[in-house]
Amino acid sequence: MVKFVVLFHAPADHDRFETGYNEFLARVEQMPLIQRRQVNSILGSPLGQIGLYRVLEVYFESYAEMDSALKSPAGQQAGGALSRFPAGTFEMYFADVYEEAGAQTQP
Repeated sequence: MVKFVVLFHAPADHDRFETGYNEFLARVEQMPLIQRRQVNSILGSPLGQIGLYRVLEVYFESYAEMDSALKSPAGQQAGGALSRFPAGTFEMYFADVYEEAGAQTQP
């Protein structure tokens, strides 16, 4: 499994951010081949103040499926919506996902 992640930095104008984010998310949800999506609203950090506000993770079965979804008409529309955010207010990356049920190390 792979994921496409968008990290949004704390916005100066929350209302404007939410309007743009909702438009972007609506476009993302139209993309084909999505296995699941996860939205994280950042509460804080053990180290104190953090510059992140929200994280969107969109999961796909394979890199090829993710690539196809991002290149689809809906993926291109999502990219267009994302490009309307001010420069430097978000970051993106792709990741290979490894998950383990239970995630407990045996002594």
